[in-house]
Amino acid sequence: MKIGFGLPNIGPLGSAESISKVAQRAEALDYATLWTIERVLWPVKPQTPYPVTSDGSLPEQYKYCLDPLDTLTFAAAHTMKIGLGTSVLDIPYYNPVMLARRLTTIDVFSGGRLRVGLGLGWSKDEMDAAGANMKERGARADEFLQVLKAIWTTNPAEFHGKFFQLPKSYISLKPVQKPHPPIYMAAFAPPALKRVATLADGWNPVAVPIDGMAQMFGAIQQMAKEAGRDPASLAMMVRANLHITDKPLGKDRAVFTGTLEQIKEDVAECKRIGAREVAFDVTFQAKSLDQWLGLMEQLRKLG
Repeated sequence: MKIGFGLPNIGPLGSAESISKVAQRAEALDYATLWTIERVLWPVKPQTPYPVTSDGSLPEQYKYCLDPLDTLTFAAAHTMKIGLGTSVLDIPYYNPVMLARRLTTIDVFSGGRLRVGLGLGWSKDEMDAAGANMKERGARADEFLQVLKAIWTTNPAEFHGKFFQLPKSYISLKPVQKPHPPIYMAAFAPPALKRVATLADGWNPVAVPIDGMAQMFGAIQQMAKEAGRDPASLAMMVRANLHITDKPLGKDRAVFTGTLEQIKEDVAECKRIGAREVAFDVTFQAKSLDQWLGLMEQLRKLG
């Protein structure tokens, strides 16, 4: 199983120095991939509670955010071989034709190292700011993925749907990876899990208990089989948002929380249930660049 690590594109550590140093250290430590995250707003009075915290408030780190794709481009220029991924871009904030060009450019510049993590988003405030419709997220996502694939795999490319139109056109800029960079979807609800099974290359869960991941990934594989796809072709890439403690937490602890030994157990469990990769993120743990780099050293020993 591969091990990845998050880039500090969110929070006060986000800077050119931090991105270059973390990216180069990750490559030197033989991490498989680097990942960025996306946030657009830190609303003063959120219309949608943050789904992770008990009171629905957003973490302070979300007040500062470097663009996830520009960050990957910068990281690509400072590395040679490590994979570069998004975990995740929110589909409703983008146009698929324009996003396809940006993603393809990163894949070309990096020599075929891009990983594309996508999600539907959850924040009503961000949806409003982006001019997106919460109720149409799922239906638009289905077409969105089809447009990306059309652009990446055909020439001339064409698509005509309810939400997106692509007149028959030559778009000769294609990804290095064939047929296209892998697409991972963050998904929790049954319709979203079916989208993974039918249209994506893998699943990108976060904050889901181990047993829940096993059950949900099994459902994805079964739906893929029913859709005529090879279930074994679908990958599970787990995002691990870490909370490290000095003393062990009890049996009801959340996944990837507790001592390094407990987190090591979670990594082993992810491997047992079929995950192909676990990507550590220490955004809420590291208070300085030195601490971020130090945690990279420690955590590399866990996988």
